[in-house]
Amino acid sequence: MPKALKRFLQPALMLLLGLVGLYFITVIYATGESLLAGVMLVTLAAFIWIYTSPRTYAYRYLFPGIGAALIFVVFPMLYTVRIGFTNYSSKNLLTYKRATQYLLEETYRAEGPTYTSTLHAEGGRWRLRLEDAEGGSATLVTEPFVLGPPKAWTLKAEPLAAPLAGEEMPLKDLIEHQEFLKGLAVMLPSGGQVRMTGLREFASARSLYTLNKDGSLTNNQDQSRLNPDFKTGFYVTASGDPVDPGFQVDIGWQHYVEIFTDAALREPFVRIFVWTLVFSALTVVFCTALGMVLAVLLNWENLRFRSVYRLLLFLPYAIPGFISILVFKGLFNNNTGEINLVLGTLFGLKPTWFSDPFLAKTMILIVNTWLGFPYMMVVCMGLIKAIPNDLYEASAVAGAGPLTNFFKITMPLILKPLTPLLISSFAFNFNNFVLISLLTGGLPDFLNTSVPAGTTDILVSYTYRMAFQDSGQKFGLGAAISTVVFLMVAAISVIQIRSTKIAEDTKR
Repeated sequence: MPKALKRFLQPALMLLLGLVGLYFITVIYATGESLLAGVMLVTLAAFIWIYTSPRTYAYRYLFPGIGAALIFVVFPMLYTVRIGFTNYSSKNLLTYKRATQYLLEETYRAEGPTYTSTLHAEGGRWRLRLEDAEGGSATLVTEPFVLGPPKAWTLKAEPLAAPLAGEEMPLKDLIEHQEFLKGLAVMLPSGGQVRMTGLREFASARSLYTLNKDGSLTNNQDQSRLNPDFKTGFYVTASGDPVDPGFQVDIGWQHYVEIFTDAALREPFVRIFVWTLVFSALTVVFCTALGMVLAVLLNWENLRFRSVYRLLLFLPYAIPGFISILVFKGLFNNNTGEINLVLGTLFGLKPTWFSDPFLAKTMILIVNTWLGFPYMMVVCMGLIKAIPNDLYEASAVAGAGPLTNFFKITMPLILKPLTPLLISSFAFNFNNFVLISLLTGGLPDFLNTSVPAGTTDILVSYTYRMAFQDSGQKFGLGAAISTVVFLMVAAISVIQIRSTKIAEDTKR
C-alpha cells in the first residue's frame, strides 16, 4: 500500500468511526438516556485520543477491556445509584413532560352528532366513511390516508358524492389498527371535530385538560385545576388527591433514610443482612472443608480407582446449576420428595423443608454445598500436588500420622494461596440470587412485616422482591438497597483482603 494512501486512510477511518459513534450517541441522547450517552461520549473521545496519539501507544492494548468495563460495569452501577435518588416506580414511570402530554391527550365526549364509521381501501391507502347514526346529516368521507404507527393526525371530511368502491376493513384488522385510529381527529365541514369513541364509532370529543402558563392543568369539564407536585411526582387536585400517571422526580436521600429509619424496612433488612452473612460464610466453610478433605483422600496413592472417584465427584459441577437446584427442589418436596420418603421409612420423620425457616435454611446450605464443593476440591488437588514430598517423608520419619500431616503440613500450605478464592467465593454467595430464587423464592415469609421479605431471602433477592414483586414496584427503593448492598460487599472484601494481607504478599 502506498505510504501517502496509508497516511490518509487511518485518519479517514478514524473520522468515519467518530461520526458513526456521534450519530448513535445523538440517537441515544434523543431517547432520553443522557447518562448512557455521556458515558459513551467519554468512551468514544478516549478511543479516538488513544488510537491517534503516539503518547498513548501502550494503552491501545488495554483500552478494549477498559472501555467494556466502563459501558457494562461502571455505567450500570452509576445508573443504579442514580435511580436510587428518584421515586422511580410502576406509578412513577414517565417523565414530567410525558405525563403532562398524556393528560393533555385525554378527551371526553362532548355534545354533538355521533357517526358510525367504516374503513374502505383505495389503492394502497384508506378512507374513513362516517354515517350519521341518527340520519340527521349527510354521510361524510375523509381524504385518503396511509395506516402506520400511532400518532396525532388531523383529516378533513367532506360529503360523500358517490359510494366507495373499495372493500371494507374486517373487524380483526380494525382492532389491530385501533391505536392509530385513536390518534385521528376528523374536521367536519361544519367546523366541528370528531374522534374515535368506539371501534366503529366517531363522535364529538374535546380535550379533557388545558395547559396553563403556570404549569397547572384546567379540567374543561368541571373547570377544576390540577397542580404538579414535584415532591410526590403526581398532579394533585385542590384537595391533594394524586392523579395518575405519576412522573419521576428527584427525592434526594429519602430512600436511604427509609432503609435505616423506617421500622417496616429496617427490621427485615437487618435480619436478612445477618442471614446473608451467615449463609455466605457457612457456604464457604462447608464447601472448602468438604472439597479439601476429598482432595486429600483423592491424592492418597494407595486409593484404587481414584480417577473414577474424581470424575464422579466433579460431575455436580459439570451439570448446569439451575438444573441441579430444580432437581433438589423436587427431592426435598414435603409430600412427594424422595428425601422425605426415605426419612419417613427409616425414622418416621417428615420434615417440612419449605415451611419451617430453620429447615429451609438448612436445605439451602446443603444444596449450595453440593453445588460448590467440586470446584474447591479441584483447586485443592492442584495445590496439594505443589507441596514437596520431602515434607511428608520427613513427617513419616518423625512418626506423624495422617491427621498431623493434614493439620501441620497440608492445610497451612494450601490455605494461604486459597484465601483469594475464598474471598471471591464469599462475595459471590453474598449475591447468589439464582439459588434462592429457584429453590425457595425467599419463602417462608416473615409474618410481622409490611414489605415482601422472607426468612431465606438474602439481600439481593430481597431487593428483587421489593423492586419487582411488591405492589407499586419500587424500583428507586430497590436501587437504593442495591447500592447499600454493593457498598457492604465492597467494604467486607476490602476488610478481608487487608486482614489476610494478600496485597502485601503480592508485592513481595
